[in-house]
Amino acid sequence: MGGGQEINTGEAGISEWIDSLNHSFPGWHVHISPRLSDSEYVAGGAIHSLSSRENVFENESLHLAVSMRSFRAENVSLLVKQLLDCNQLEAQKTLAQINSKYPIVLTRDLGKAKEWLKKQARGSERYGIVVSSQGQRLKPLAIDVRVTTDPIHWFLDGKDDVRSSYYLEDVATEFDIQGLELDWACITWDADFRYMSSEWKHFSFVGSKWNRIKKEERKGYLKNAYRVLLTRARQGMVIVVPSGDPSDLTRKPEFYDSTFEYLKSIGFTVI
Repeated sequence: MGGGQEINTGEAGISEWIDSLNHSFPGWHVHISPRLSDSEYVAGGAIHSLSSRENVFENESLHLAVSMRSFRAENVSLLVKQLLDCNQLEAQKTLAQINSKYPIVLTRDLGKAKEWLKKQARGSERYGIVVSSQGQRLKPLAIDVRVTTDPIHWFLDGKDDVRSSYYLEDVATEFDIQGLELDWACITWDADFRYMSSEWKHFSFVGSKWNRIKKEERKGYLKNAYRVLLTRARQGMVIVVPSGDPSDLTRKPEFYDSTFEYLKSIGFTVI
């Protein structure tokens, strides 16, 4: 059971498994990883509820630390966790360990990102653009998350089909790509998830403006959406943080600049 994969209503994660054990199977022996208290599991309360049970055993071997997705660098998931937890110094250290095997670059230019993807991929290695389903102000970049992408064509069709990921026109959201992978990914960041004052702020675009997300559950879904997007690439990725437009009140540069500077401070190479 992975952590930080809950991206929609009804997805409760590891805590729901523990609640079920407590409610329906009080006599069972429970063997758990001691790392379930990490932030991406959001299971602190559920873990605490196990303390009153007998026959609960912690076993470090139950934590699967090596990602099979990113075969070039097993610590990519750790880097993403540190990035999302605003643990800048630890993220810098992890990036230094994986950068030679798993390239991650940063840009403000979607065109440069597309060229980078094409240069990295060899043969039939698949690449594509992934975005948050809340990224509704990427339309000026010809990215409209409200247009439905057919995941079958996107993932399986070849370079001569405009519906495929190779064409870099249709994009996949966290819902399309959850549980699936690309060889190389372009993550295009919108103002729904902004780094401000040393923490992440959460927004939803409603009508003609951005509104702050206040419910903790929805904040968690948005954070996990970016966790999913940032862990889809097997071999490397490029992150695009747009420059915004001072003449567009929905895309002010300050909505994006602090996020770009934060990611840059971690050490991602800027192209």
